[in-house]
Formats: sequence, structure tokens, C-alpha cells
Amino acid sequence: MGGGVSGTGGTLRLNERAWQIADAMAANAEALRVAVQTLPGGARVIDAGVEAWGGFGAGRALAEICTAGLADIAYPPVPIGGETWPGVRVWTDHPAVSCMASQYAGWAIQVGKYFAMGSGPLRAHARVEKELFAKLGYAERAPRGVLVLETRAMPTDEVAAWVGEKAGLAPSQLTFVVAPTASLAGGVQIAARILETGLHKMDTLGFDVNKVVSGFGTAPLPPVAKNDLRAIGRTNDCILYGGQARYAVQADDAELAELVPRIPASASKDYGTPFSEIFKRYNGDFYKIDPLLFSPAEVWLTSVRSGKTFHAGHVNPEVLRTSLLES
Repeated sequence: MGGGVSGTGGTLRLNERAWQIADAMAANAEALRVAVQTLPGGARVIDAGVEAWGGFGAGRALAEICTAGLADIAYPPVPIGGETWPGVRVWTDHPAVSCMASQYAGWAIQVGKYFAMGSGPLRAHARVEKELFAKLGYAERAPRGVLVLETRAMPTDEVAAWVGEKAGLAPSQLTFVVAPTASLAGGVQIAARILETGLHKMDTLGFDVNKVVSGFGTAPLPPVAKNDLRAIGRTNDCILYGGQARYAVQADDAELAELVPRIPASASKDYGTPFSEIFKRYNGDFYKIDPLLFSPAEVWLTSVRSGKTFHAGHVNPEVLRTSLLES
């Protein structure tokens, strides 16, 4: 798969790592302000922001589960354009697996009227996204699995049974961790996708993300929005206009020089205004937005062969300020 180190054939035990983090969340539920319940069918559900308050502690745990315990998540201040924002920092030595095989919200969970976007390591077990996992070369057979749901509706027994059937696991072998976009924890877990969005952009451009050896990224954290629609705008803008991502890559200079200017959000025709305005421009049709918009504001690619670094993009403090500070 391009000479990278990420295709480890399931030996990283993503679901087991995430299950241990979920166990720690449940054991510290009061301190993290999360609520834990077991559905009649046996699935465990951890509410990190629907009815429970959640918070930054829950958000960090949520981001760690999304990346299957293979990324370090912290909250440093992020300076952008002379201002300092509260931020999230993510680094990983397994970017293709932790970000694309686990963190990427690529599994649409639709059961009757219930809908949520699913991310987390259960995706690497269920592998319903066949084309993506064929490219990643990663698969694991897990005795139990964890799925993160971005939604405002708690999963039901029917949802757990549907997911379990798709994954070949009993509901009692599943843990769901749930947070809406407009919540403290939900905002953290989306801003923490700073590396994932860059990798997804590379994949969309036809680059083999297994060549990416390590990644380090930062993004500002959004203030909680008044509703999920506004929160979608703010969380996206934190990455599109404030996100900075650095990748170490096993590739030649010529390949990286050609690739890097195509990665940042500014390479998209829809770049330049808050995401909420872009959304309105297309009458609320998410799929009409240029898919190449969703990527970090600024990117650095370093060739581990030559040691040369290639840079493109820039942060945009004006658009970021408009998005995060408007009512």
C-alpha cells in the first residue's frame, strides 16, 4: 500500500483500545458529567451531551474514542492572527488507521426515522465502507465494538440491533457514545478531526494515505452554538479557517510539491465565507457544496525521504472571528 506503516492488518486492536476508554468514561461518569445506561437488549449507551451536560473532559474522551486511543488529544491555546483561541491539539503515529479507519464519520446510521453519523473503531470491524477499507488495507475482527454517534437522538434497541446485525455482533457487545454537534463534547470531537480532514482530502485527490507516517494538528475550539445547524457551521469553520496540520510522508519531493497546493480549504471554489453562509447559498443542500472545501486551512507536508517541507494555505482570522463570535 505505497510503502507506509499504517496497514497493520487489525493488530492495533482499535475496538479494545476504545472500549477501555469508554469503560473509564463510565467509571468517571459524574466527574465527566455523562450519563450511562444499558438498553434492554444489552447495548451500553454513554450520553455525552444529549440530556447530560458533558463538557471538555467528555469531549476529550470522545475524541480519544473516535481515534481509537491512537492519538494524543490536548487543549493548548491556539494563536491565530494576533488573537488566542482555546484550541485542540492532535497528534498520531498511525494517521491512516486512527483517522480514516476509525475517526472518519463515514457510516450513516439510518433506522426508521432515526439518523446519526457514525464514527469510531466499530467501522473497522463492520467495514460497510468497502471501497475505503480496501484502500486502507485495514480490517479487524473484534469481540466487542464502540461507535460514536453525532446526533441529538439517543439510540434505541432497534438501532442497536440494526448496528449489531451489520457488524455481526450482539447488542450486548456494543457501546455507543453520543453527543450532538451543538454541545461542548460534540464541538471538541469535530474540531479534533483536524488531521482526518486533511487525510480525507488527500484520499479524495487520489493520494495513498498509507504513505502518511505521522501527523500533528491544531484547531480552535468553537463556542457552543444555539442549535445544531449553527454548530455545523462553527465546527467546520474552525478547521477550514483556523486549522493547521503537519504531516510526515513517505513520498518524493515532486509528488508532495504537486499535492500540497491542492489540499487546503482555500483551494476550493466555495472558500471565503462562513460555512453557514455557504450552506444558505445552496439552499441547505449539503451535497451541493464543493466536497474539496472540507480540509484544514493550512498544511505542511514533510518528506521523510528528503527532509524537505512543502507548505500551502493560510489561516483566515477574519472569517473565523465572524463565524465564532456572531450570535
